[in-house]
Amino acid sequence: MQPLPHTGSPTAARTGRFRAAWRAAHDPVAGVSRRMHRVAWAVPLSVLPSSIWRLPAAFDRGIGFGERLYVVFLSVLSEAVAFTAFGLIARWGEVFPRWVPVLRGRRVPPLAALVPAGIGAAALTLLWTALTLVTHVLGTTIRGDDLPADFPSETGGWQAAWFYVCYAPLILWGPLLAVLTIAYARRRRVAAAGACGA
Repeated sequence: MQPLPHTGSPTAARTGRFRAAWRAAHDPVAGVSRRMHRVAWAVPLSVLPSSIWRLPAAFDRGIGFGERLYVVFLSVLSEAVAFTAFGLIARWGEVFPRWVPVLRGRRVPPLAALVPAGIGAAALTLLWTALTLVTHVLGTTIRGDDLPADFPSETGGWQAAWFYVCYAPLILWGPLLAVLTIAYARRRRVAAAGACGA
């Protein structure tokens, strides 16, 4: 029979720190509904399929090192940007975390979160929801050019189906972020009114 691992081991300590960091990054603050918590999770999950779809291109033989790096960077950056949606429901969206120099422990001014979130929601809705739907209906690129024959949606078969399965969720990114932004604004307004009343 194997002995149980010692709770004071470095591995247990690392696991404990990881769990604490995970909870701090993802757990909702008081006043966040279960629905908004699910919406926050839906944002990075709606971006993930397209990030995964791009990654095999990084291993194509016909592309250079810079292009490989760009494909990986774009996928990682997309997920990192999508992750910031949790700031609209978690504590780090209301109080600066302790790793932020100078500002640590101070309250996040609501506009510091609302302005970038609102601009991001509007831009993503325009890019991925409106323009994507229009260009696919018209069969053109965003600039109005005809889609090239090797464009993933034009190839047909399983490749086109896989492309649509992976990129269709991006249509939700902007609207989901807008919902979270509105909920964040309302929650912070109610909290501020409660603090003034107290």
